[in-house]
Amino acid sequence: MTPEQSRRTTLLASLALVALAACWGSTFFLIKDLLDRVPTLDFLAVRFSVAAVALLVVAPRAIGRLSPVVRRHAVVLGLLYGLAQILQTTGLAHTPASVSGFVTGLYVVCTPLLAAAILRTRIPPVTWVAVVLATIGLGVLALRGFSVGYGELITLASAVLYALHIVGLGAWSTARDAVGMTILQVVVIALVCTTATAYDGIVLPSRTADWLSLLYMAVVVGAAGLLGQTWAQAHLPPTRTAIIMSMEPVFASVFAVWLGGEDLTQRLLLGGSMVLVAMLIVELAPRRVVEGEVPHIAV
Repeated sequence: MTPEQSRRTTLLASLALVALAACWGSTFFLIKDLLDRVPTLDFLAVRFSVAAVALLVVAPRAIGRLSPVVRRHAVVLGLLYGLAQILQTTGLAHTPASVSGFVTGLYVVCTPLLAAAILRTRIPPVTWVAVVLATIGLGVLALRGFSVGYGELITLASAVLYALHIVGLGAWSTARDAVGMTILQVVVIALVCTTATAYDGIVLPSRTADWLSLLYMAVVVGAAGLLGQTWAQAHLPPTRTAIIMSMEPVFASVFAVWLGGEDLTQRLLLGGSMVLVAMLIVELAPRRVVEGEVPHIAV
């Protein structure tokens, strides 16, 4: 690939992630509304089962073309993403959609920290500044008195798992294996969520509007979204990926206030702005840190 082709591919990957961030941000208020009628695990089981079927219909032989090592990597990534989805969606039932979006966005700060610990990348002082600022911003958003709410805590745990997923995907994904890895990840996510809720049966949506929302989140956001992320991360390092995806909580708040009926409070503006500034600090860190290539690690 020539330098010009490489730049174009990198730009396309970045634009794909921005578009995906908009789609992912649009789901927060949709999910919060749907969870009033469908239990969390049931929603996730149906969502990712539909996504898995859609992908398998489109590319039924893609998993068979993966090597055993790549399959193992995809299973690990699917487990991480599945557990993160369960925690994030459960947390969303206990916190406003806009707050959930910003807390989830802390994976942008967690990603360089985990990449440094796992991939032995040096953490510059500016990153620590971003971590402190993001933590204070989270406090402004989520603290009630001297305690942190249950919803915010488990959403923060999901952010850490998402960061691990981004780091792993950056280290293991290739453009050649993107489709197969995506399908296997989605199948694993569907199995995790279905297993977690199958013991008491699965509640299906009863309204046409709920099915339309679920299909949008399954096919467009779930299947196509994870496929786009897997492909893009074959061309972008994890920290840059996380920085671009920092637009997700911004979109989440826009949709929550605009279409979800939430109030635009001073607390949301202040705390959200602090988290966003932390993300921008990471983005403006020395390019040798942000843009550095990540080695593919074997597990």
